[in-house]
Amino acid sequence: MTRLTRRQERDTETERTADEQEDVQNCPECESQTLITTADGSEVVCEHCGLIVEEDTIDHGPEWRAFNHQDRQQKSRVGAPTTQTMHDKGLTTAIDWKDKDAYGRALSAKKSRQMNRLRTWQERIRTKDAGERNLQFALSEIDRMASALGIPRSIREVACVLYRRALDEDLILGRSIEGIATCCLYAACRSENLPRSLGEVAEVSRVERKEIGRSYIYLDRELGLEIQPVNPKQYVPRFCSQLGSSDAVEAKTNEILDNSLAQGLLSGKSPTGYAAAAIYAASLLCDEDQTQSEIAAVAQVTEVTIRNRYQEQIDAMDLS
Repeated sequence: MTRLTRRQERDTETERTADEQEDVQNCPECESQTLITTADGSEVVCEHCGLIVEEDTIDHGPEWRAFNHQDRQQKSRVGAPTTQTMHDKGLTTAIDWKDKDAYGRALSAKKSRQMNRLRTWQERIRTKDAGERNLQFALSEIDRMASALGIPRSIREVACVLYRRALDEDLILGRSIEGIATCCLYAACRSENLPRSLGEVAEVSRVERKEIGRSYIYLDRELGLEIQPVNPKQYVPRFCSQLGSSDAVEAKTNEILDNSLAQGLLSGKSPTGYAAAAIYAASLLCDEDQTQSEIAAVAQVTEVTIRNRYQEQIDAMDLS
């Protein structure tokens, strides 16, 4: 007699479970197919006649009960979810810095020295080669800059994935780690439609704006990101909020930008400069006092840029 392997046993069990589910697809009383499962998953009930088709089913959940979030966190036996923002994806263990045992008592001097040695070796083995050290430093830089810019965690994950792709394809060789990390964060903001200008990203970076721009063009070409141009309307809510503008100014700004976009005036122009000029034009049309210097400070552009773009928008709308 041949003995079944574990895989064959699992396949047999899966087929048996599927056959059992097919048997209970119809209600044996009224032949109805509207079978529902109760909230606790213990019973299968016919919605038409109320017959309990199955009861005392196997509960695949934990054996403990929790009545609030704190109890659920304390009793849970799983760790944190994996994340791309850490070089080891959060899968390694961490030795606590507190020299105390499970009962909260202080360790002896001998045990403390032993724990210090273990802690040191734990930090060493987390980055076993140059590639992991590179990744650890770059991801920490992305996290630092994202925190300074107030970028949500979902976009940080996208930026870290882009850097991992660049590292796997050997695009970092001969280039600054900080520069590639910064342009990955900027590319993630662009791809997820989060309005952050190149100047804002350069302010929190340790590299110059020109190097970020060159690295971004190189990364876009090599990885085939195909990121669409930035729409100036994405900057309008944030700029208007910082300036304290009214809803009428914001609505008029979007109208001016839509008109400029329809006439093809945005091609090759800075989106932040065009958004700032549209806010200035809208504030004049709505009789609100917003100076060019105030708007330029918020949008991080020069007053000359605002005046040039403003004149183009006024000519496009025939308001001169």
